[in-house]
Amino acid sequence: MLNNKSILITGGTGSLGKALTSHILKAYPQVKRLVIFSRDEQKQFHMAQDYPADKYPQIRFFIGDVRDKERLVRAFKGVDYVIHAAAMKHVPIAEYNPDECVKTNIHGAQNVIDACLNTDVERVVALSTDKACAPINLYGATKLASDKLFVAANNISGNSPIRFSVVRYGNVMGSNGSVIPFFINKKKEGVLPITDVNMTRFNISLQGGVDMVMHALIHAWGGEIFIPKIPSYKITDVAQAIGPECEHRVVGIRPGEKVHEEMITPSDSFYTYDLGKYYTILPSVTKWNLDSFLKEFNGKKVTPGFAYNSGDNTEWDDVETLRKLIKDHVDPTFTY
Repeated sequence: MLNNKSILITGGTGSLGKALTSHILKAYPQVKRLVIFSRDEQKQFHMAQDYPADKYPQIRFFIGDVRDKERLVRAFKGVDYVIHAAAMKHVPIAEYNPDECVKTNIHGAQNVIDACLNTDVERVVALSTDKACAPINLYGATKLASDKLFVAANNISGNSPIRFSVVRYGNVMGSNGSVIPFFINKKKEGVLPITDVNMTRFNISLQGGVDMVMHALIHAWGGEIFIPKIPSYKITDVAQAIGPECEHRVVGIRPGEKVHEEMITPSDSFYTYDLGKYYTILPSVTKWNLDSFLKEFNGKKVTPGFAYNSGDNTEWDDVETLRKLIKDHVDPTFTY
C-alpha cells in the first residue's frame, strides 16, 4: 500500500521515527518519498549518515517545528500519508515548562491537522500515550487534548477523503528516556532508584509500536483510537532483571506519575470494541456505518465498565522474560 506513496514522519529522528523509517524502507522498497521532519539538526545529521542520498534517494530530511504551520504546509505538499510522532514527552520537564509543552503537543497537533487539510494528505496517524488516559500530569493532559483534536478532525474534513486516527500504547522498550536504558546506565553506579515498589507499566517493543502505526495507516476508517493488547511489568522486576546485585533504593514517585498506567477507563467502555489484536475507542458519532466497520474487523463491544490498566493486566513480563526482551530489543550485549 505504501509503494509509490509519499510519507512524512514528524519527530522522525526519535526512537519510533527511526524504527518506522527502517521498517518502511525494508517493507516498501518502492516508496516514492520518505520525509524526516524534525527540529533537531544534530539528530538529522547523524541519521543522514545512516541513509546516504546515493543509496536512499527517496529520503528527504526537513528541518522544521510543528509549532510553525507555514513550514508544515510546505513540507506536506505532495505528501500522501503523515505519521505524527513529534511531542514533548518527558513528564517532569513538561511539569516545569507547561507552556512549552502546550505549544508543541496541543498547538502543534492542530497545526498538523490544519496543514493536512490544506494540502492533499490522505491519511494521518497520530501517536498517543497511556498517560493520555485519565491524565494526572500535564504531558498526559496535552496528549489527551491532541487525541481529541485528531479524532474531531474527521468532522471538519468536508468531502475530503482524508482519514485521521490515533494509536495509544504504553512504554516503548528501549526508547529515549525510558526506564530500561536508564537502569542499564545506572547499574554501573550500584544503585537503581525505584519510585514505588508497587509500580507497574505496560510494555511494548519498538517493532510493536511500528506495527500498530502501520495497522492504523492501512486499516483505519477515521476517528479510531487504537490500543494494543500488551503485557505489563513490575518496576521491581525490571530492577531485578537488570541489576540483581545492585541496591534497589526507593526514592518516591516523581511529580505527575501514577502507580499504574491506564489505557481504557470504565467511562471509555461504552465506545470501546475488541478487534482481536487491538482494542479501539470510537467516537460517539462516526462518518461511516458502525455495523459495516464491526463486520469488516469482526469487532465486538466490550462489557460496560470494562477497564484496561497495567496493574490489573492478565499478561505479565517476568524477570526472565524481561532479560530476553532487553537482549533482543534494547541491547544485544546485555548481561546481568
